[in-house]
Amino acid sequence: MKKKLEIRFKELSEILLNELNDEGFWTGQLSSSALGVSVAVAALHFYDAKENHAEIRKGFTWLKDNINADGSFGDTPESPGNISTSLLVYAALNLYSDQDSSLKHLQSNIADYLQKNDIDINSDQVAKTILAHYKTDYTFSVPILTMSALCGIPTQNGFKKIPQLPFELALLPQKFYRLLNFSVVSYAIPALIAVGIVIFKKKRSGKFAQWIRKGAERKTLKILQNSMPQSGGFLEAIPLTAFVALSLINAGYKDLEVVKKGIQFLKQTQRDDGGWPIDVDLSTWVTTLSIKALGSKKDTVLNTEQKNTLTQHLKTIQNKIVHPFNGTSPGGWGWTNYSGSVPDADDTPGAILALLQLQSPNEIKDEVLAGANWLIKLQNTDGGFPTFSKGWGKLPFDQSCSDLTGHCFLALAKVLNIFIAEIPLSQQKKINRSLIKAAAFLQKQQQKNGSWLPLWFGNQHTSTHENPVYGTARVLTYLNDSLPCLSANSELKENIKAQISRGENFLIEVQNNDGSWGGDKNIPGTMEETALSVSALSSKNFEDACTLGLNWLDQSNKTNGLTAAPIGLYFASLWYDEKMYPLTAYLEAITRSLKS
Repeated sequence: MKKKLEIRFKELSEILLNELNDEGFWTGQLSSSALGVSVAVAALHFYDAKENHAEIRKGFTWLKDNINADGSFGDTPESPGNISTSLLVYAALNLYSDQDSSLKHLQSNIADYLQKNDIDINSDQVAKTILAHYKTDYTFSVPILTMSALCGIPTQNGFKKIPQLPFELALLPQKFYRLLNFSVVSYAIPALIAVGIVIFKKKRSGKFAQWIRKGAERKTLKILQNSMPQSGGFLEAIPLTAFVALSLINAGYKDLEVVKKGIQFLKQTQRDDGGWPIDVDLSTWVTTLSIKALGSKKDTVLNTEQKNTLTQHLKTIQNKIVHPFNGTSPGGWGWTNYSGSVPDADDTPGAILALLQLQSPNEIKDEVLAGANWLIKLQNTDGGFPTFSKGWGKLPFDQSCSDLTGHCFLALAKVLNIFIAEIPLSQQKKINRSLIKAAAFLQKQQQKNGSWLPLWFGNQHTSTHENPVYGTARVLTYLNDSLPCLSANSELKENIKAQISRGENFLIEVQNNDGSWGGDKNIPGTMEETALSVSALSSKNFEDACTLGLNWLDQSNKTNGLTAAPIGLYFASLWYDEKMYPLTAYLEAITRSLKS
């Protein structure tokens, strides 16, 4: 078995090296998105249909090539259809279906799918259904309904049933945002402003509200302009940028710089086949995953120059200012090197751990300690870590979550262990308190069956779309890796060991008969979930389970190659897959298995 793993490690590590870009780090490739295509096409149409004719046509061609057999569209070409994406595609087609019979036919197929799901696109039922689907979270529902209305869906007064987003609240200082009822997640403030303004323009409101919002309109647009990155893409995300652009255009603000730069961003990010991804890339994330995947064998794959290049890249992209988008302090890392990236609590511990793996502590001390301080400031009072902003807890994607908390726990534990002689006693105490609080959060979040639920990852085949296998595998790996760093706190170490034991039992219980793991018990396996589970269990105690998993991975790779599964969630439950996920997860599983 060991010889077989060594051969596979060599093959996969060569593939990994070939994926390095010309600048010496990994970029990856996100799946194209029907939702991204439909919203981008609509934005380009409203800005200048004639000038953007070629891009619009290419977008429609991509949609024609990627419709599901039942007339629906999913978030990725491999995803089952859903009403939100299908409705947005229908709305975009509505702009041209009277002129093009092939688009009219495509639109008819979508209408049949929506009708079967009890959505009559000619009635107020559209708003009722979409709002019920997303409940109190307006992050996606209101932009979806707004674009639909602007495209003539439903035909009569589409704005009547769309809730008014309180864009005027963006005038308050950022430190108060978390206390307000925005009904959108913290990273969607640009949509709150732009979509809120166009709803205000298109929908009747009371005289007092009209007076307040009229006075706030220009001032909030300045806030929007100030938060726009140099690239022109809010969060480097195609859907968010397109929603902002099409809303402002229809509100009468076509000539604003924020619109012009947003449209240029959309044109630059369209792929050759006419598709758009949901985001430019996750280069920081896939780079740190790649370094992690090599583990203790990194020196057999990466030469000194490559390690130095990766180190310098991670140092360069660390946020060094108060971030203009959400006011977060310096020290964190975002998911990409592009300017629209916002520091978060998964990429920051990922970068810290990658730097510690690449270089001696003295070479990266300042960056690592700054990152650790950033994490401590972000930690919520419940002991968990949110993604972007402390204290936002009204909506799920702003709350503390287990997988990020486990990642932060490992990074802080390693920082304290490595730099303890150089960290002031007061800072040591802060990190210790942070670790104790995080462990308590994880203990509380661990389900009765031993699992943890992740926030930004799911499984389309589970009944709830949750992915306890991913969450448990990630948290287990982080906690196992942290154990050598916890010798000074025996009570904390025993707490973590007990959590690990329960988590391991869960993973063993839900392994499929064929050796794979899916998102939960009896869910078809994927390379990502299987490989991550093997990594989490890679010790002699679970040799049989890991061998079965590795055999399944080997056979799956021979049969289907490194096929990515739509397990990622982005921008309020938008599914995606990433080319690098199966490669890095599989390589990490082999690296850890060879070490055990």
